[in-house]
Amino acid sequence: MSTTMQAAQPQEDAARGLLGLAERGLLPDPLLRMGIRQLCRQRLREEREGGVEAQAQRLARRIQALEQSPVAVHVDAANRQHYEVPAAFFQLCLGKRLKYSGCYYPRGDESLDQAEQAMLELYAQRAQLADGQQILELGCGWGSLTLWMAERYPQARITAVSNSVGQREHIQAQCRARGLANVRVITTDVNELQLQQGAYDRCVSVEVFEHLRNYRQLLQRIGHWLRPDGKLFVHIFVHRQFLYPFETQGEDNWMGRHFFTGGQMPSADTLLFFQHHLALRQRWLIDGRHYQRTANHWLHNQDRHAPEVAAILQRCYGDAAPIWQQRWRMFWMACAELFGLDYGQQWMVAHYLFEPRKGED
Repeated sequence: MSTTMQAAQPQEDAARGLLGLAERGLLPDPLLRMGIRQLCRQRLREEREGGVEAQAQRLARRIQALEQSPVAVHVDAANRQHYEVPAAFFQLCLGKRLKYSGCYYPRGDESLDQAEQAMLELYAQRAQLADGQQILELGCGWGSLTLWMAERYPQARITAVSNSVGQREHIQAQCRARGLANVRVITTDVNELQLQQGAYDRCVSVEVFEHLRNYRQLLQRIGHWLRPDGKLFVHIFVHRQFLYPFETQGEDNWMGRHFFTGGQMPSADTLLFFQHHLALRQRWLIDGRHYQRTANHWLHNQDRHAPEVAAILQRCYGDAAPIWQQRWRMFWMACAELFGLDYGQQWMVAHYLFEPRKGED
């Protein structure tokens, strides 16, 4: 990775209007959070526009668009925006297992480290993981689940897939440090991923499907990689009702432009439209306030380590580092306010367990 990331935007990008003031850190956090909540409610008004008939027509068009898309789009942009930021940044902001996804707070007063552990244990239960299995993790991030599974199930063989060289190197270094010999890391664009048919007992994927498009094709491919009695477990964030893409144009689409290019917000039902090759066995919904707490913990950690974060981002973004330090703060706040809206009953986390349809090869 070069010293200054290609994703870094010119400093002038933060010089316009209220958004410019926000990106320069000139607006207080409570005002930023209030503005974020207003944008969330604006999104809901837009998606409800026209009543149920118009909503059904938009949904049909969006489902059709997914089926006509590649499995993933704008892969390089997503990679730059998140996955080629140095591990050192995430080591300061995330919990000790570097879980860059929603965590679980069953009591509500857990630390971030405890909430990471609680969600990992919930995955194991819901995915029905066991020692000795062949497990594929599609989109392994910084290795939170991969390394946890490798430690918990020493006889399992884990294949972890990421499109980030930095993540692969981090996971491999952690495996060496912990004496784990049951992990293989593949670095590839998911569009190009080729694996042996019928090789895996489990496929697990955490907050990756939101970056993907053609679910029909993806689930068909996963079905080929699974054994006949295999299972797919998916964790995604969702809106309870609406599926929509993250646009990149206009100030209202700040998130899509800087942090989620090519991504989309699935609805809780989106994956249910794509059961051609894998059938849904069970779905669970998790109150959005769990993610709200997670994001607030990330923000607290970034602020607690502000000088160290600044030094890392200077190496990453060059002269635009101060703006990007505030953009990351705003990103954590945006996540917290989105998932916390209406007491976590609008945007939330969904878990799904799929299994091959009988007769599928």
